[in-house]
Amino acid sequence: MAIEGKELAIACARAAEEIQAEDIRVLDLTGVSSLTDFMVVCSGTSLPHLKAVMRDVEKEIIEKYGSSPHQAEGGSDSRWMVLDYIDVMVHVMHQELRDLYGLEDLWGEGKEVEWQDAAE
Repeated sequence: MAIEGKELAIACARAAEEIQAEDIRVLDLTGVSSLTDFMVVCSGTSLPHLKAVMRDVEKEIIEKYGSSPHQAEGGSDSRWMVLDYIDVMVHVMHQELRDLYGLEDLWGEGKEVEWQDAAE
């Protein structure tokens, strides 16, 4: 079953939650960004945790929905990793970098998506 847009963003957020990513937010950037329609931002507590979040989100989306990211960025020592599904970008960041770059503020015109209560 192919998945995209809001449903994909929510599925990515849930997968991140399963591996205990922190402060997970989903933003609807439709009409705000020319880069993507939805952005998922979450934090990890250490380099191994960041890598695990990235790995598990990608794995779950492939296994459940057959969707692979178009591109994945962020090396083994990176504190900011990105899964790019074209219409959804998943940012997995160390809290220090998240505070520094303030993606949620940068894309402040985006609308917060309530993903935790959304129907599966």
